[in-house]
Amino acid sequence: MLNVQHNPTLLKIYFYFRTVLAFFLLGGYLISESNQFFGTLYPNLFLWTLLAYLGLCLFTSVFAKPHKLVNSFNRLAASLIVDVLAIVLLIHASGGIESGLGYLLLVIVAMAGIFIRGQLGIAFAAMTSLLVIAETLYLFQLREIDSKGLFSAGFLGVLLFCTAYAFQFLTEKLRRSNLEAEAQAAFAAHLQRLAQAIVARMRTGILVVDSNHRIELINDSALRLLDLARESDYHDLGLASIPPLASLVSDWQTKSRSGPPQVLELRAGQPVRIRLSMLEFGTSTRTVIYIEDHRVMTQQAQQLKLASLGRLTASIAHEIRNPLGAISHAAQLLAESPSISKGDKRLTEIIHQHSQRVNQIVESTLALSRRKEPQPETFDLNHWLPRFVNQYRTGQNVAIDLEVGTGQHMVKMDQTHLSQVLTNLLDNGLRYSRLHTGTARVLLRIGKSRHDDISYLEIIDYGPGISDDLLQHVFDPFYTTEERGSGLGLYISKELCEINQASIHYHRTADGMSCFRIDFSHFQRMF
Repeated sequence: MLNVQHNPTLLKIYFYFRTVLAFFLLGGYLISESNQFFGTLYPNLFLWTLLAYLGLCLFTSVFAKPHKLVNSFNRLAASLIVDVLAIVLLIHASGGIESGLGYLLLVIVAMAGIFIRGQLGIAFAAMTSLLVIAETLYLFQLREIDSKGLFSAGFLGVLLFCTAYAFQFLTEKLRRSNLEAEAQAAFAAHLQRLAQAIVARMRTGILVVDSNHRIELINDSALRLLDLARESDYHDLGLASIPPLASLVSDWQTKSRSGPPQVLELRAGQPVRIRLSMLEFGTSTRTVIYIEDHRVMTQQAQQLKLASLGRLTASIAHEIRNPLGAISHAAQLLAESPSISKGDKRLTEIIHQHSQRVNQIVESTLALSRRKEPQPETFDLNHWLPRFVNQYRTGQNVAIDLEVGTGQHMVKMDQTHLSQVLTNLLDNGLRYSRLHTGTARVLLRIGKSRHDDISYLEIIDYGPGISDDLLQHVFDPFYTTEERGSGLGLYISKELCEINQASIHYHRTADGMSCFRIDFSHFQRMF
Protein backbone atom coordinates (compact mmCIF):
# COMPACT_ATOMS: atom_id res chain seq x y z
CA MET A 1 0.00 0.00 0.00
CA LEU A 2 1.44 3.42 -1.01
CA ASN A 3 1.92 6.22 1.47
CA VAL A 4 -0.50 9.08 0.71
CA GLN A 5 2.35 11.61 0.84
CA HIS A 6 4.28 9.63 -1.76
CA ASN A 7 1.42 8.66 -4.03
CA PRO A 8 2.23 9.67 -7.62
CA THR A 9 -1.27 8.75 -8.78
CA LEU A 10 -2.83 11.46 -6.59
CA LEU A 11 -0.36 14.01 -7.91
CA LYS A 12 -1.13 12.99 -11.48
CA ILE A 13 -4.84 13.49 -10.82
CA TYR A 14 -4.05 16.99 -9.51
CA PHE A 15 -2.11 17.77 -12.71
CA TYR A 16 -5.14 16.75 -14.77
CA PHE A 17 -7.42 18.79 -12.52
CA ARG A 18 -5.52 22.04 -12.95
CA THR A 19 -5.28 21.46 -16.72
CA VAL A 20 -9.05 21.05 -16.91
CA LEU A 21 -9.43 24.11 -14.64
CA ALA A 22 -7.25 26.20 -16.97
CA PHE A 23 -9.33 25.14 -19.97
CA PHE A 24 -12.51 25.94 -18.05
CA LEU A 25 -11.28 29.45 -17.12
CA LEU A 26 -10.18 30.12 -20.70
CA GLY A 27 -13.56 29.01 -22.03
CA GLY A 28 -15.32 31.13 -19.42
CA TYR A 29 -13.23 34.13 -20.35
CA LEU A 30 -13.92 33.76 -24.08
CA ILE A 31 -17.64 33.19 -23.56
CA SER A 32 -18.06 36.02 -21.06
CA GLU A 33 -16.00 38.56 -22.96
CA SER A 34 -19.09 40.64 -23.63
CA ASN A 35 -20.19 40.88 -19.98
CA GLN A 36 -16.64 40.83 -18.58
CA PHE A 37 -17.20 38.08 -15.97
CA PHE A 38 -13.45 37.13 -15.87
CA GLY A 39 -10.60 39.60 -16.25
CA THR A 40 -12.78 42.61 -15.51
CA LEU A 41 -9.92 44.77 -14.24
CA TYR A 42 -6.99 43.74 -16.38
CA PRO A 43 -8.21 41.60 -19.32
CA ASN A 44 -4.84 41.27 -21.03
CA LEU A 45 -3.09 40.24 -17.79
CA PHE A 46 -5.81 37.64 -17.21
CA LEU A 47 -5.53 36.25 -20.76
CA TRP A 48 -1.74 36.03 -20.90
CA THR A 49 -1.44 34.66 -17.39
CA LEU A 50 -4.10 32.06 -18.18
CA LEU A 51 -2.43 31.07 -21.46
CA ALA A 52 0.96 30.72 -19.78
CA TYR A 53 -0.58 28.72 -16.95
CA LEU A 54 -2.44 26.50 -19.42
CA GLY A 55 0.77 25.82 -21.34
CA LEU A 56 2.56 24.91 -18.11
CA CYS A 57 -0.29 22.62 -17.09
CA LEU A 58 -0.25 20.86 -20.46
CA PHE A 59 3.51 20.42 -20.31
CA THR A 60 3.51 18.94 -16.82
CA SER A 61 0.54 16.68 -17.60
CA VAL A 62 2.29 15.23 -20.65
CA PHE A 63 5.99 15.25 -19.79
CA ALA A 64 6.29 15.44 -16.01
CA LYS A 65 6.93 12.16 -14.15
CA PRO A 66 4.84 12.24 -10.95
CA HIS A 67 6.73 9.32 -9.33
CA LYS A 68 9.94 11.40 -9.48
CA LEU A 69 8.31 14.73 -8.68
CA VAL A 70 6.54 13.39 -5.59
CA ASN A 71 9.90 12.45 -4.02
CA SER A 72 11.52 15.82 -4.79
CA PHE A 73 10.44 18.47 -2.27
CA ASN A 74 11.96 21.39 -4.17
CA ARG A 75 10.22 20.57 -7.46
CA LEU A 76 6.91 19.85 -5.79
CA ALA A 77 6.99 23.05 -3.72
CA ALA A 78 7.96 25.08 -6.81
CA SER A 79 5.03 23.62 -8.75
CA LEU A 80 2.55 24.46 -5.99
CA ILE A 81 3.97 28.00 -5.61
CA VAL A 82 3.59 28.58 -9.38
CA ASP A 83 -0.06 27.49 -9.06
CA VAL A 84 -0.63 29.96 -6.20
CA LEU A 85 1.03 32.83 -8.07
CA ALA A 86 -0.99 32.08 -11.22
CA ILE A 87 -4.30 32.02 -9.31
CA VAL A 88 -3.40 35.22 -7.38
CA LEU A 89 -2.62 37.01 -10.69
CA LEU A 90 -5.94 35.81 -12.14
CA ILE A 91 -7.71 37.09 -8.99
CA HIS A 92 -5.95 40.42 -9.35
CA ALA A 93 -6.84 40.70 -13.05
CA SER A 94 -10.49 39.87 -12.30
CA GLY A 95 -10.97 42.64 -9.76
CA GLY A 96 -9.92 41.05 -6.49
CA ILE A 97 -11.16 38.50 -4.02
CA GLU A 98 -14.82 39.19 -4.71
CA SER A 99 -14.44 37.55 -8.15
CA GLY A 100 -14.75 34.19 -6.41
CA LEU A 101 -11.52 32.82 -7.89
CA GLY A 102 -9.85 32.91 -4.48
CA TYR A 103 -11.58 29.73 -3.43
CA LEU A 104 -9.51 27.86 -6.02
CA LEU A 105 -6.59 28.41 -3.65
CA LEU A 106 -8.26 26.01 -1.20
CA VAL A 107 -7.53 23.14 -3.60
CA ILE A 108 -3.86 24.11 -3.88
CA VAL A 109 -3.47 24.47 -0.09
CA ALA A 110 -5.22 21.11 0.37
CA MET A 111 -2.71 19.48 -1.98
CA ALA A 112 0.12 21.17 -0.08
CA GLY A 113 -1.32 19.77 3.16
CA ILE A 114 -1.29 16.29 1.61
CA PHE A 115 2.19 16.33 0.13
CA ILE A 116 4.04 18.65 2.56
CA ARG A 117 4.15 17.48 6.18
CA GLY A 118 4.42 19.46 9.39
CA GLN A 119 5.08 23.18 9.73
CA LEU A 120 6.08 23.59 6.09
CA GLY A 121 2.51 22.78 5.05
CA ILE A 122 1.17 25.41 7.46
CA ALA A 123 3.82 27.85 6.24
CA PHE A 124 2.57 27.31 2.69
CA ALA A 125 -0.96 28.19 3.81
CA ALA A 126 0.38 31.29 5.58
CA MET A 127 2.27 32.37 2.44
CA THR A 128 -0.87 31.96 0.33
CA SER A 129 -2.92 33.95 2.86
CA LEU A 130 -0.36 36.77 2.89
CA LEU A 131 -0.37 36.94 -0.91
CA VAL A 132 -4.18 37.15 -0.95
CA ILE A 133 -4.23 39.83 1.74
CA ALA A 134 -1.40 41.78 0.06
CA GLU A 135 -3.21 41.70 -3.29
CA THR A 136 -6.45 42.86 -1.60
CA LEU A 137 -4.69 45.74 0.23
CA TYR A 138 -3.08 46.79 -3.04
CA LEU A 139 -6.43 46.99 -4.79
CA PHE A 140 -7.97 48.70 -1.75
CA GLN A 141 -5.33 51.43 -1.95
CA LEU A 142 -6.12 51.86 -5.63
CA ARG A 143 -9.79 52.15 -4.58
CA GLU A 144 -10.68 49.30 -6.90
CA ILE A 145 -12.47 47.49 -4.04
CA ASP A 146 -14.13 48.51 -0.78
CA SER A 147 -13.74 47.31 2.80
CA LYS A 148 -15.86 44.22 2.10
CA GLY A 149 -12.97 42.89 0.06
CA LEU A 150 -10.70 43.11 3.11
CA PHE A 151 -13.17 41.04 5.13
CA SER A 152 -13.42 38.46 2.31
CA ALA A 153 -9.61 38.22 2.13
CA GLY A 154 -9.36 37.69 5.89
CA PHE A 155 -12.11 35.07 5.82
CA LEU A 156 -10.38 33.28 2.94
CA GLY A 157 -7.12 33.32 4.91
CA VAL A 158 -8.89 31.60 7.83
CA LEU A 159 -10.30 29.01 5.43
CA LEU A 160 -6.84 28.39 4.00
CA PHE A 161 -5.41 27.71 7.47
CA CYS A 162 -8.33 25.46 8.39
CA THR A 163 -7.93 23.56 5.12
CA ALA A 164 -4.19 23.09 5.70
CA TYR A 165 -4.72 21.83 9.26
CA ALA A 166 -7.63 19.56 8.27
CA PHE A 167 -5.82 17.90 5.37
CA GLN A 168 -2.60 17.50 7.34
CA PHE A 169 -4.59 15.80 10.13
CA LEU A 170 -6.38 13.49 7.70
CA THR A 171 -3.20 12.76 5.78
CA GLU A 172 -1.28 11.95 8.97
CA LYS A 173 -4.07 9.66 10.10
CA LEU A 174 -4.09 7.91 6.73
CA ARG A 175 -0.32 7.69 6.81
CA ARG A 176 -0.36 6.01 10.23
CA SER A 177 -3.12 3.67 9.09
CA ASN A 178 -1.06 2.80 6.03
CA LEU A 179 2.04 2.20 8.15
CA GLU A 180 0.09 -0.06 10.49
CA ALA A 181 -1.39 -1.91 7.54
CA GLU A 182 2.06 -2.28 5.96
CA ALA A 183 3.50 -3.51 9.27
CA GLN A 184 0.69 -6.04 9.64
CA ALA A 185 1.08 -7.12 6.01
CA ALA A 186 4.85 -7.47 6.48
CA PHE A 187 4.32 -9.47 9.67
CA ALA A 188 1.74 -11.69 7.95
CA ALA A 189 4.14 -12.21 5.03
CA HIS A 190 6.90 -13.02 7.53
CA LEU A 191 4.68 -15.57 9.27
CA GLN A 192 3.75 -17.05 5.91
CA ARG A 193 7.41 -17.36 4.88
CA LEU A 194 8.23 -18.82 8.30
CA ALA A 195 5.42 -21.35 8.01
CA GLN A 196 6.52 -22.26 4.50
CA ALA A 197 10.12 -22.71 5.69
CA ILE A 198 8.98 -24.90 8.59
CA VAL A 199 6.75 -27.01 6.35
CA ALA A 200 9.51 -27.29 3.75
CA ARG A 201 12.15 -28.44 6.25
CA MET A 202 10.16 -30.52 8.70
CA ARG A 203 11.01 -34.20 8.81
CA THR A 204 7.43 -35.27 8.18
CA GLY A 205 6.52 -35.27 4.51
CA ILE A 206 3.36 -33.28 3.72
CA LEU A 207 1.41 -33.58 0.50
CA VAL A 208 -1.88 -31.72 -0.08
CA VAL A 209 -4.22 -32.67 -2.92
CA ASP A 210 -7.51 -31.11 -3.95
CA SER A 211 -10.83 -32.83 -4.64
CA ASN A 212 -9.62 -33.74 -8.15
CA HIS A 213 -6.51 -35.44 -6.73
CA ARG A 214 -4.21 -32.72 -8.05
CA ILE A 215 -1.16 -31.80 -5.97
CA GLU A 216 -1.29 -28.33 -4.40
CA LEU A 217 1.58 -28.60 -1.91
CA ILE A 218 4.50 -30.95 -1.43
CA ASN A 219 7.48 -30.31 0.84
CA ASP A 220 11.10 -31.44 0.58
CA SER A 221 10.68 -34.33 3.00
CA ALA A 222 7.83 -35.75 0.91
CA LEU A 223 9.95 -35.47 -2.23
CA ARG A 224 12.79 -37.31 -0.49
CA LEU A 225 10.61 -40.06 0.98
CA LEU A 226 8.81 -40.55 -2.34
CA ASP A 227 12.11 -40.49 -4.28
CA LEU A 228 10.97 -37.64 -6.53
CA ALA A 229 13.23 -35.11 -8.24
CA ARG A 230 13.38 -31.80 -6.39
CA GLU A 231 14.04 -29.83 -9.56
CA SER A 232 10.65 -30.68 -11.06
CA ASP A 233 7.44 -28.75 -10.42
CA TYR A 234 4.73 -31.04 -9.06
CA HIS A 235 2.07 -28.39 -8.51
CA ASP A 236 -1.17 -29.16 -10.35
CA LEU A 237 0.23 -32.60 -11.20
CA GLY A 238 -2.18 -35.46 -10.77
CA LEU A 239 -1.73 -37.86 -7.86
CA ALA A 240 -1.98 -40.65 -10.43
CA SER A 241 1.73 -40.03 -11.12
CA ILE A 242 2.37 -41.70 -7.73
CA PRO A 243 0.33 -44.94 -8.08
CA PRO A 244 0.71 -46.29 -4.51
CA LEU A 245 -0.51 -43.02 -3.01
CA ALA A 246 -3.32 -42.65 -5.54
CA SER A 247 -4.74 -46.08 -4.72
CA LEU A 248 -4.31 -45.49 -1.00
CA VAL A 249 -6.23 -42.18 -1.12
CA SER A 250 -8.99 -43.75 -3.21
CA ASP A 251 -9.38 -46.65 -0.77
CA TRP A 252 -9.37 -44.25 2.17
CA GLN A 253 -12.12 -42.13 0.64
CA THR A 254 -14.11 -45.24 -0.25
CA LYS A 255 -13.96 -46.38 3.39
CA SER A 256 -15.58 -43.13 4.58
CA ARG A 257 -12.21 -41.59 5.37
CA SER A 258 -11.32 -43.99 8.13
CA GLY A 259 -8.70 -46.60 8.82
CA PRO A 260 -5.35 -46.91 10.57
CA PRO A 261 -2.08 -45.49 9.17
CA GLN A 262 -0.55 -47.59 6.41
CA VAL A 263 3.07 -48.66 6.06
CA LEU A 264 4.28 -48.78 2.46
CA GLU A 265 7.69 -49.35 0.93
CA LEU A 266 7.77 -46.63 -1.71
CA ARG A 267 11.56 -46.89 -1.94
CA ALA A 268 13.45 -50.17 -1.70
CA GLY A 269 14.36 -50.85 1.90
CA GLN A 270 12.83 -47.61 3.19
CA PRO A 271 9.29 -48.11 4.51
CA VAL A 272 7.17 -45.04 5.18
CA ARG A 273 4.14 -44.57 7.41
CA ILE A 274 1.26 -42.74 5.74
CA ARG A 275 -1.61 -40.99 7.50
CA LEU A 276 -4.44 -39.15 5.77
CA SER A 277 -6.76 -36.44 7.02
CA MET A 278 -9.37 -34.11 5.56
CA LEU A 279 -8.90 -30.34 5.63
CA GLU A 280 -11.89 -28.01 5.31
CA PHE A 281 -10.71 -25.07 3.24
CA GLY A 282 -13.53 -22.58 2.67
CA THR A 283 -16.26 -24.25 0.67
CA SER A 284 -13.95 -26.97 -0.63
CA THR A 285 -11.99 -29.78 0.97
CA ARG A 286 -8.39 -30.90 0.70
CA THR A 287 -6.77 -34.23 1.50
CA VAL A 288 -3.60 -33.93 3.57
CA ILE A 289 -1.16 -36.85 3.31
CA TYR A 290 1.42 -37.14 6.10
CA ILE A 291 4.44 -39.26 5.17
CA GLU A 292 6.84 -40.29 7.93
CA ASP A 293 10.04 -42.29 7.81
CA HIS A 294 9.06 -45.58 9.43
CA ARG A 295 12.68 -46.21 10.37
CA VAL A 296 12.49 -43.53 13.08
CA MET A 297 9.56 -45.31 14.71
CA THR A 298 11.34 -48.62 14.23
CA GLN A 299 14.35 -47.19 16.02
CA GLN A 300 12.20 -46.23 19.01
CA ALA A 301 10.61 -49.68 19.02
CA GLN A 302 14.06 -51.22 18.81
CA GLN A 303 15.20 -49.34 21.89
CA LEU A 304 12.20 -50.61 23.87
CA LYS A 305 12.70 -54.12 22.53
CA LEU A 306 16.39 -54.16 23.40
CA ALA A 307 15.66 -52.93 26.91
CA SER A 308 13.17 -55.78 27.41
CA LEU A 309 15.51 -58.26 25.74
CA GLY A 310 18.35 -57.24 28.02
CA ARG A 311 16.32 -57.95 31.13
CA LEU A 312 15.12 -61.29 29.69
CA THR A 313 18.49 -62.57 28.50
CA ALA A 314 20.22 -61.54 31.70
CA SER A 315 17.81 -63.73 33.64
CA ILE A 316 17.95 -66.79 31.36
CA ALA A 317 21.66 -66.69 30.49
CA HIS A 318 22.61 -67.97 33.91
CA GLU A 319 20.00 -70.74 33.69
CA ILE A 320 21.26 -71.89 30.29
CA ARG A 321 25.01 -71.49 30.73
CA ASN A 322 25.40 -73.59 33.85
CA PRO A 323 23.73 -76.78 32.52
CA LEU A 324 25.28 -76.12 29.10
CA GLY A 325 28.73 -75.96 30.65
CA ALA A 326 28.06 -79.12 32.59
CA ILE A 327 26.95 -80.95 29.42
CA SER A 328 29.99 -79.78 27.46
CA HIS A 329 32.37 -80.68 30.29
CA ALA A 330 30.80 -84.11 30.73
CA ALA A 331 31.13 -84.77 26.98
CA GLN A 332 34.82 -83.82 27.09
CA LEU A 333 35.44 -86.15 30.06
CA LEU A 334 33.56 -88.95 28.37
CA ALA A 335 35.61 -88.48 25.19
CA GLU A 336 38.84 -88.85 27.21
CA SER A 337 37.75 -92.23 28.63
CA PRO A 338 40.03 -95.06 27.33
CA SER A 339 37.17 -97.52 27.10
CA ILE A 340 34.91 -95.42 24.87
CA SER A 341 34.15 -96.76 21.41
CA LYS A 342 34.59 -94.83 18.19
CA GLY A 343 30.84 -94.51 17.72
CA ASP A 344 30.36 -93.09 21.21
CA LYS A 345 33.29 -90.73 20.71
CA ARG A 346 31.58 -89.38 17.60
CA LEU A 347 28.50 -88.78 19.69
CA THR A 348 30.54 -86.81 22.23
CA GLU A 349 31.88 -84.65 19.36
CA ILE A 350 28.33 -83.94 18.26
CA ILE A 351 27.42 -82.98 21.83
CA HIS A 352 30.42 -80.66 22.03
CA GLN A 353 29.72 -79.01 18.65
CA HIS A 354 26.10 -78.29 19.45
CA SER A 355 27.03 -77.09 22.93
CA GLN A 356 29.37 -74.57 21.29
CA ARG A 357 26.60 -73.56 18.89
CA VAL A 358 24.14 -72.99 21.74
CA ASN A 359 26.82 -71.04 23.62
CA GLN A 360 27.40 -68.90 20.51
CA ILE A 361 23.69 -68.15 20.33
CA VAL A 362 23.69 -67.15 23.99
CA GLU A 363 26.76 -64.93 23.48
CA SER A 364 25.21 -63.26 20.43
CA THR A 365 21.94 -62.67 22.23
CA LEU A 366 23.75 -61.22 25.24
CA ALA A 367 25.83 -58.97 23.00
CA LEU A 368 22.65 -57.78 21.30
CA SER A 369 20.90 -57.04 24.58
CA ARG A 370 23.92 -55.32 26.15
CA ARG A 371 24.36 -52.96 23.23
CA LYS A 372 24.40 -49.35 24.33
CA GLU A 373 22.62 -46.41 22.74
CA PRO A 374 24.18 -45.48 19.39
CA GLN A 375 26.80 -42.75 19.40
CA PRO A 376 26.28 -41.30 15.92
CA GLU A 377 29.08 -39.43 14.19
CA THR A 378 29.04 -37.53 10.92
CA PHE A 379 31.79 -38.68 8.57
CA ASP A 380 32.62 -39.07 4.88
CA LEU A 381 32.05 -42.66 3.78
CA ASN A 382 34.61 -42.20 1.00
CA HIS A 383 37.36 -41.71 3.61
CA TRP A 384 36.13 -44.10 6.29
CA LEU A 385 35.47 -47.20 4.16
CA PRO A 386 39.02 -47.68 2.73
CA ARG A 387 40.44 -47.61 6.28
CA PHE A 388 37.92 -50.21 7.40
CA VAL A 389 38.70 -52.46 4.41
CA ASN A 390 42.44 -52.31 5.13
CA GLN A 391 41.85 -53.32 8.74
CA TYR A 392 39.48 -56.14 7.75
CA ARG A 393 41.84 -57.62 5.17
CA THR A 394 44.74 -57.77 7.60
CA GLY A 395 45.84 -61.41 7.89
CA GLN A 396 43.23 -62.68 5.39
CA ASN A 397 43.68 -63.84 1.82
CA VAL A 398 40.58 -62.15 0.43
CA ALA A 399 39.85 -59.73 -2.41
CA ILE A 400 37.67 -56.70 -1.65
CA ASP A 401 37.09 -54.34 -4.57
CA LEU A 402 36.05 -50.79 -3.72
CA GLU A 403 34.15 -48.30 -5.87
CA VAL A 404 34.26 -44.90 -4.18
CA GLY A 405 31.77 -42.28 -5.33
CA THR A 406 32.74 -38.83 -6.55
CA GLY A 407 32.52 -35.92 -4.14
CA GLN A 408 31.56 -36.29 -0.52
CA HIS A 409 29.27 -39.01 0.79
CA MET A 410 28.42 -37.77 4.28
CA VAL A 411 26.61 -40.17 6.60
CA LYS A 412 25.66 -40.10 10.27
CA MET A 413 25.98 -43.40 12.14
CA ASP A 414 27.73 -45.09 15.02
CA GLN A 415 31.03 -46.21 13.46
CA THR A 416 31.28 -49.24 15.75
CA HIS A 417 27.84 -50.42 14.67
CA LEU A 418 28.65 -49.86 11.00
CA SER A 419 31.89 -51.85 11.41
CA GLN A 420 29.96 -54.75 12.95
CA VAL A 421 27.34 -54.71 10.18
CA LEU A 422 29.98 -54.68 7.43
CA THR A 423 31.94 -57.43 9.16
CA ASN A 424 28.87 -59.69 9.20
CA LEU A 425 28.04 -58.92 5.56
CA LEU A 426 31.62 -59.35 4.37
CA ASP A 427 31.99 -62.65 6.23
CA ASN A 428 28.85 -63.98 4.53
CA GLY A 429 29.72 -62.59 1.11
CA LEU A 430 33.28 -63.89 1.10
CA ARG A 431 32.19 -67.33 2.32
CA TYR A 432 29.52 -67.76 -0.35
CA SER A 433 31.80 -66.36 -3.07
CA ARG A 434 34.48 -68.90 -2.16
CA LEU A 435 31.99 -71.77 -2.14
CA HIS A 436 30.52 -70.75 -5.52
CA THR A 437 33.59 -69.56 -7.46
CA GLY A 438 36.54 -70.82 -5.41
CA THR A 439 37.69 -67.23 -4.79
CA ALA A 440 36.80 -65.10 -1.77
CA ARG A 441 35.86 -61.85 -3.49
CA VAL A 442 33.32 -59.08 -2.86
CA LEU A 443 32.65 -55.60 -4.23
CA LEU A 444 31.84 -52.55 -2.08
CA ARG A 445 30.16 -49.72 -3.98
CA ILE A 446 29.28 -46.24 -2.66
CA GLY A 447 26.59 -44.15 -4.31
CA LYS A 448 23.82 -41.62 -3.80
CA SER A 449 20.09 -41.87 -4.33
CA ARG A 450 18.85 -40.57 -7.63
CA HIS A 451 16.84 -37.55 -6.43
CA ASP A 452 18.36 -36.60 -3.07
CA ASP A 453 21.62 -36.28 -1.18
CA ILE A 454 21.32 -39.57 0.73
CA SER A 455 24.23 -42.01 0.44
CA TYR A 456 24.08 -45.79 0.24
CA LEU A 457 26.57 -48.67 0.39
CA GLU A 458 26.23 -51.89 -1.59
CA ILE A 459 27.97 -55.16 -0.63
CA ILE A 460 28.03 -57.33 -3.77
CA ASP A 461 29.24 -60.93 -3.67
CA TYR A 462 29.79 -63.56 -6.35
CA GLY A 463 27.77 -66.29 -4.69
CA PRO A 464 24.56 -67.92 -5.93
CA GLY A 465 22.38 -65.42 -4.08
CA ILE A 466 19.22 -65.92 -2.06
CA SER A 467 16.24 -67.62 -3.65
CA ASP A 468 12.92 -65.80 -3.70
CA ASP A 469 11.21 -68.29 -1.37
CA LEU A 470 13.86 -67.73 1.32
CA LEU A 471 14.14 -63.97 0.88
CA GLN A 472 11.34 -63.09 3.30
CA HIS A 473 13.10 -64.98 6.13
CA VAL A 474 16.65 -63.76 5.55
CA PHE A 475 16.55 -61.22 8.41
CA ASP A 476 14.62 -63.40 10.84
CA PRO A 477 16.42 -64.26 14.09
CA PHE A 478 17.89 -67.77 14.34
CA TYR A 479 17.13 -68.45 10.67
CA THR A 480 20.13 -69.96 8.91
CA THR A 481 20.95 -72.42 6.15
CA GLU A 482 24.40 -73.12 7.63
CA GLU A 483 24.81 -76.08 9.94
CA ARG A 484 27.11 -74.17 12.25
CA GLY A 485 25.52 -70.75 11.93
CA SER A 486 23.60 -69.06 14.74
CA GLY A 487 21.14 -67.30 12.45
CA LEU A 488 21.76 -63.96 14.17
CA GLY A 489 24.30 -62.28 11.88
CA LEU A 490 21.86 -60.67 9.45
CA TYR A 491 19.30 -60.12 12.17
CA ILE A 492 21.82 -58.19 14.28
CA SER A 493 22.92 -56.24 11.19
CA LYS A 494 19.34 -55.21 10.54
CA GLU A 495 18.86 -54.24 14.20
CA LEU A 496 22.03 -52.15 14.19
CA CYS A 497 20.97 -50.35 11.01
CA GLU A 498 17.50 -49.60 12.31
CA ILE A 499 18.75 -48.26 15.63
CA ASN A 500 20.85 -45.79 13.57
CA GLN A 501 17.87 -44.86 11.35
CA ALA A 502 19.44 -46.65 8.41
CA SER A 503 17.92 -49.53 6.48
CA ILE A 504 19.26 -52.70 4.91
CA HIS A 505 17.66 -54.85 2.23
CA TYR A 506 18.63 -57.51 -0.27
CA HIS A 507 18.27 -57.29 -4.03
CA ARG A 508 19.99 -58.38 -7.20
CA THR A 509 21.97 -55.94 -9.29
CA ALA A 510 21.24 -55.19 -12.93
CA ASP A 511 23.60 -58.01 -13.95
CA GLY A 512 22.00 -60.48 -11.51
CA MET A 513 24.61 -60.43 -8.75
CA SER A 514 23.74 -60.89 -5.08
CA CYS A 515 23.71 -57.56 -3.23
CA PHE A 516 22.96 -56.24 0.26
CA ARG A 517 22.35 -52.50 0.29
CA ILE A 518 22.55 -50.13 3.28
CA ASP A 519 20.60 -46.89 2.83
CA PHE A 520 21.73 -44.25 5.31
CA SER A 521 19.44 -41.49 6.51
CA HIS A 522 20.33 -37.85 5.88
CA PHE A 523 23.48 -36.84 7.74
CA GLN A 524 21.80 -33.65 9.06
CA ARG A 525 19.00 -35.51 10.83
CA MET A 526 18.50 -35.38 14.58
CA PHE A 527 18.67 -38.52 16.72
